[in-house]
Amino acid sequence: MTDATQTHGESRLEHYPVTFFATIMGMTGLSLSLHAAENSWQVGDTASTVVYYVALAMFALILLGYLAKAVKHPQAVVAEWKHPVRIAFFPAISISLLLLAAASLTRAPALAEPLWYVGMILQGVLTIAVISGWIGARAFQTGHLNPAWFIPAVGNVIVPIAGVPLGHPEISWYFMSVGLIFWVVLMTLVINRLMFHDPLPGRLQPTLVILIAPPAVGMVAWVRLVGDVDSLARILLNGAYLFTVIVAVQLPRIVKLPFAMSFWALGFPFAAVTIASFTYAAKTGSVAHQYFGTVLLAVLVVIIAALTLRTLKAMSAGEVCVPE
Repeated sequence: MTDATQTHGESRLEHYPVTFFATIMGMTGLSLSLHAAENSWQVGDTASTVVYYVALAMFALILLGYLAKAVKHPQAVVAEWKHPVRIAFFPAISISLLLLAAASLTRAPALAEPLWYVGMILQGVLTIAVISGWIGARAFQTGHLNPAWFIPAVGNVIVPIAGVPLGHPEISWYFMSVGLIFWVVLMTLVINRLMFHDPLPGRLQPTLVILIAPPAVGMVAWVRLVGDVDSLARILLNGAYLFTVIVAVQLPRIVKLPFAMSFWALGFPFAAVTIASFTYAAKTGSVAHQYFGTVLLAVLVVIIAALTLRTLKAMSAGEVCVPE
């Protein structure tokens, strides 16, 4: 390998973004959505199992890549942590672990609990660290605020999805409480920013889809905690449907923007509302919600397929891991 090639490779590694972990959230969300559909329609679990192992392999590869960056370019990791937008994507690592734990419950039970423990602890640490950064010495501008800020704090609602089946209801209630409280707080701030300030920059436009995720995941987690569909579960689900419609209106404009890794923000929110629909159908016997879930799943499959193809194209063209 020539010195020029080595230098080029080192440069790529230095710009290896933490946003890569959003791909794991999308792929694991697809696996969980497929599994929910398979249970709903009583068909085999081949599709969800294949996607699960793909997501597991992707997580291992992306994690190794980011650890290599941390070892060789620690200053680049620090710079991402200090970045007003990218800091919100660090908890995508812990959320990926929590989602993989949920997907492992029926496929690799022995793996589910250690994944959940590591994900839960890391999520708790990152939540405190990120929120402390938000309210600490740094001065954030209104333009820095975007829906990706839901990831660090509101992402806590994912903990009960595997936590309750694994027998940890009390710690699951803690994370659920934190997530719901910060959803209310951040929703107010984000809507204010979207309505009364400059539009989101092009690369951040796809993060609008994240608005769907908190009520959708919150609904699934709430049902896990209380064991049934109650009034709050219905409010959360219908709130998720509202944001899905709002995003659907914006989507034709968003997909015309130049591709960036932030487009993977489209994957998990659609997975979340798909799973919520099948959860409601399973608990209430609603055929309508079963079909809602199926339609949303079809949309999700198209989104993940398009994102995968576009990412591979960007990688082959050298458009990934470059300075922004």
